[in-house]
Amino acid sequence: MPYHIFDTALGPCAIAWSEDGLTRVQLPDATHAKTEARMQRNRAVPASMPLPDLASEAVRSLQSYFMGEAAPLETLTLDETIVTAFNASIYRALRAVPRGMTVTYGELARHIGRPGAARAVGMAMGRNPWPVIVPCHRVLASGSSSSRAIASWARATRSAGSRRRAERRPRRSFWRTKVW
Repeated sequence: MPYHIFDTALGPCAIAWSEDGLTRVQLPDATHAKTEARMQRNRAVPASMPLPDLASEAVRSLQSYFMGEAAPLETLTLDETIVTAFNASIYRALRAVPRGMTVTYGELARHIGRPGAARAVGMAMGRNPWPVIVPCHRVLASGSSSSRAIASWARATRSAGSRRRAERRPRRSFWRTKVW
């Protein structure tokens, strides 16, 4: 599986892919060496240039995203064969949640027809091979406040060099406001 490391506003990031789509996104790390080591642990090999279209599109979208711009991440193709069918259904449902909206683990479990599987949804979020593209940061525990989640994200990104500031917003659940 080939990979490519590229620079973003928050540091070096990486993607890996197959013929069927993206197989991994490595969030920005402190150095290229650390990013490369993480990718190689997943048996990825450096890609030759030029990059295929799906990889080039992913690089552009992620660079825009980490610059704070709206990026069409929902259009990127993912290779779902690398995850279980259950996890793939969770990731597909979560990609439908628009920016600025959140869901709980329980709401996501109910939406995919598996009420009572909130913990399994949480486990899938922890195994998400496509962070940001599959926006696991939009999933909150029941009773959580989005301002707490945003503040936690802001602390993490500030430590990675971001100058963004956290905004306090009331929690707006996607599935409570939209009829499916």
